[in-house]
Amino acid sequence: MSTPIKESSTNQLNKREELNKCPVTVTLEKIGGRWKTIILFHLMGQTKRYSELRRNIPPISEKMLIQQLRELEEDKLVMRKVYEVVPPHVEYSLSPTGEELTPVLNAMAQWGLRNGGGVPIGA
Repeated sequence: MSTPIKESSTNQLNKREELNKCPVTVTLEKIGGRWKTIILFHLMGQTKRYSELRRNIPPISEKMLIQQLRELEEDKLVMRKVYEVVPPHVEYSLSPTGEELTPVLNAMAQWGLRNGGGVPIGA
């Protein structure tokens, strides 16, 4: 059993402060994780309904997709538009801030294709 990390220790506070100064770390905190970049990639240049995103990313659970979309919305990277109809209709798109990530996501996709695989989107 490992010893728990004391979050209020000077070392942890210094580490947290130093990480917050690094712009790459800030970016990764916003788009990091298993699903966020995939969701953002699917929203580049287009608006999609929730069901379309669910279909485009089959391995993600419904709970995880909802959670990730909420976090992206809270971070102002994704916009959510609700249409008051029955059944409810919800669309997601990149916010202007999210659109700024398009070149970053494209560069990541190209790097991934050159260095280890993946299949070009739409192939």
